[in-house]
Amino acid sequence: MPWQWLWKTRNAIFAAALLAFCCGIVFAQGPQAATPSIFTPASTPATEINNLSYFVLEITGGIFLVVGGLLVYVIIRYRARDTDDNREPAQIYGSNQVELAWTVIPVLIVVVLFLTTARMIFAIQDAPKPKAALDVTTVAHQFWWEYRYPALGVVAANELHVPLSNTQDPKPTYMKLLSADVDHSYWVPQLSGKVDLIPNHPNELWIDPMRAGLYVGQCAQFCGAQHAKMLLRVYVDTPDQFAAWVKNQQQDGVQDPSVAAGRRVFETQACMNCHAVRGTAATGRFGPDLTHLMSRDTLASGILHNNKENLRQWIKNPDSFKPGSLMPAMQLSDDQLDQLTAYLSTLK
Repeated sequence: MPWQWLWKTRNAIFAAALLAFCCGIVFAQGPQAATPSIFTPASTPATEINNLSYFVLEITGGIFLVVGGLLVYVIIRYRARDTDDNREPAQIYGSNQVELAWTVIPVLIVVVLFLTTARMIFAIQDAPKPKAALDVTTVAHQFWWEYRYPALGVVAANELHVPLSNTQDPKPTYMKLLSADVDHSYWVPQLSGKVDLIPNHPNELWIDPMRAGLYVGQCAQFCGAQHAKMLLRVYVDTPDQFAAWVKNQQQDGVQDPSVAAGRRVFETQACMNCHAVRGTAATGRFGPDLTHLMSRDTLASGILHNNKENLRQWIKNPDSFKPGSLMPAMQLSDDQLDQLTAYLSTLK
């Protein structure tokens, strides 16, 4: 029996290690900068969750050591010996002290964990909203993210830009979470916990990143065939960087006469039915806003580097990257593909 238990434990550890390795491979294959981690929090909500995680780990780790230690002691102390006379040992039926111990102690542990978790949840949910907070409406689609900044008049897709915050000058970002179709879940481990996006049921979360840089995440609720490729990228910008980004995003799309042929392809095909380019007749809302497409680092919700080659192939056959994505192949000729790619490449 002991050897069977050890064998099962070894298999469980191996399975966990294999799962972690596979997750690392998935993120390494895309343009993501790093595998997301709950152990390097960069905002207040994530720090609260991280502290709670360590507290729970300490308690459960203590339980594991006690139970495991007792198990090892019993295995060694009462192992079979050659000198045993094979008589049945004395049987003891019932012990009030033991029964009270294994009832009261687990109840106390559960109560402590419950109260600690509840305190953390209310501390995050009931945090006062500063006047300088940035409001962002986040809409989840199959299989991409839409970001709207109502006070700034900015619409972006797949890559969220937020300002750096600090304790002296807090500038948190408050996100209203909506879904355009099915259930999704917003999770950037270094910035916050998981919050679901549910049709007809707005949710909210807030973050106050304390370190500039790129933070990555993942839709954490199965939402369809390409759920695994619905990635998240949050750029935490310094004040100057964020102001420059907002100024650029507020401009109309570039209209370069040298790529007029590509614009005609865009406006005469079905592209404009789904996509918007500010300053043109294209006002579609079903797909991402393309006004500043080339200002983004990635395509297709974070799975491709944003360059002309990938953009052309994505337009030609989206299913080659994301089978089951809702963007259709437009059946364009090679000349039309080249012209359209050239036009979209000017939208910076």
